[in-house]
This record gives sequence, structure tokens and C-alpha cells, in this order.
Amino acid sequence: MAITLTDQDKLTLRTAAWGAVSLMSAAGVAGSAHKAATEGSLALTAATGPIGHVLAKAPKGVKYGRTTADLADQVLPALTEAMNLLNQQNPAEAGNFRRTVIVAVEAATRPHQGEPRPTMTEMARKITEALDAA
Repeated sequence: MAITLTDQDKLTLRTAAWGAVSLMSAAGVAGSAHKAATEGSLALTAATGPIGHVLAKAPKGVKYGRTTADLADQVLPALTEAMNLLNQQNPAEAGNFRRTVIVAVEAATRPHQGEPRPTMTEMARKITEALDAA
């Protein structure tokens, strides 16, 4: 089954995935936010298939919220919207998107020594819930 994405659809996918990495970076700010963002970004750009082609570019012109709460209010619904969009067109690509975001979230937690901080664990849970809400 082919997948057809409009420019707006692509922006939604990019906002959701790259925003999830930004959320993890913001949640781990007591550690190295830059390392978390770098690791998560690398995971997104390493994605394959149609979703990989979309996520290879960071969203341009998106103005994320100034606080973690503002960012979460923007990104978590975008994750659910992205999953709904992909489930309607191609459930396999929806699974690919979900796995890609989860890998990016896990990669963003790697730069920290020992166990992830509770804030990062909680943010990862919220991201997973948003993906699964579809």
C-alpha cells in the first residue's frame, strides 16, 4: 500500500518526531541537553523507508513553546495526530514511525550516566502514550 503525504502531513510528522527529541532534551536539562538532542536527532536521520525520507529533515519554521509545558502541549497532540494520519494511510508506516520515535527517545536518554532521570522517564512515558493514543 502506497503512502501519499501532503506538505502539511510531512510538517506534522516532523514536528511530532523532532519535537519528541526536543522534549527529551528539555526533560534531561540537568544532564547534557545538547548530547540528548544530538543522539535523538541522529536516530531520526537514520530512519529508513518513506518515513525516513520525511524525517531526514528537521521541520523548518516551527516555533516550539518556550517552556517544557508549552512544548509538550504542542508535541504530544502532534504525535497522536501523526499516528492517526499514518494509520489511515498505511498501518505499516505508522508502526515504522512509532518505532523510529521510540528509538530516538531511547537514544536521547543514552548520554546520561546510570539510570535516566525521573523526568526523562516520565517524558518518555508521555511520548509513548501519545503515540499509542491513536
